Amino acid sequence: MEDIRQTPEYAKYMKSIGWVVEKKNNTYFYIKKFPIVGSFMKLQRPEKIDFKKVNSLAKKYRVFQIIIEPLGEIKEYKLSKSPFLPSKTIELDLTKSETQLFNQLKKDCKYSLRKTEKLEVKEEKDIQKFRRIWKQNVPKSRYVMSTKNLNALKKSFKSNMLLLQCIDTLQQPIAGGVFLVAGNKAYYWQGFSGKKGRKSLAQYKIVWEGILWAKRMKANRFDFEGIYDDRFPQKSWAGFSEFKKKFGGEIITYPGAYSRWRFPLQ
Repeated sequence: MEDIRQTPEYAKYMKSIGWVVEKKNNTYFYIKKFPIVGSFMKLQRPEKIDFKKVNSLAKKYRVFQIIIEPLGEIKEYKLSKSPFLPSKTIELDLTKSETQLFNQLKKDCKYSLRKTEKLEVKEEKDIQKFRRIWKQNVPKSRYVMSTKNLNALKKSFKSNMLLLQCIDTLQQPIAGGVFLVAGNKAYYWQGFSGKKGRKSLAQYKIVWEGILWAKRMKANRFDFEGIYDDRFPQKSWAGFSEFKKKFGGEIITYPGAYSRWRFPLQ
């Protein structure tokens, strides 16, 4: 199934935030230009890799580093120690009924959803307000998408983008999530939860509502966009990976990122 990074919507998004986008034989290449030093190029989850096209674009844009994140292993490049994309994820089969999806949840996930019945989850269409809520609920050190990038996502994905927020009984926003659909696949793109949100288990309801929205959008798969991978360990991923596993689904593993440096530039 086609990955989001190989869709027209994602290509439009990347172009709008400053990347050069080249499409060759239904494959999207993303190039970032840097003054004087040349360019960086990435090719992510293509169904096929045409190395002649890769080399041709590398020469055209004076690329100093090429990153390929394939669906399977390749021998042409060196495996990097740090993937750009999650190298392991979980996917749900959305062709199952809502009842089947609920029944496959882990016991404590079902319990958490029952505990959140009184919490309100609603769509937030005001991007600036959503980002403000996001910033208010996470430490300053945590990544928060810029207003520019959120607007660019919305312009590219339109109705296939959903911003959800969870409201507590005092009408305070305590958690949120960004969901995307591209092709036949949905993605849990970003999520956040404040102290009150974690205590009240709000993120369980956010994700469950995102899954149900993806079904209504006729997506066949739901990708959690990354879990902990002991081949490329990131300790900070351990907690939310256990959270994602509680929704059931199939673990998908990718080989990681392959890198090649090009010096001198030609």
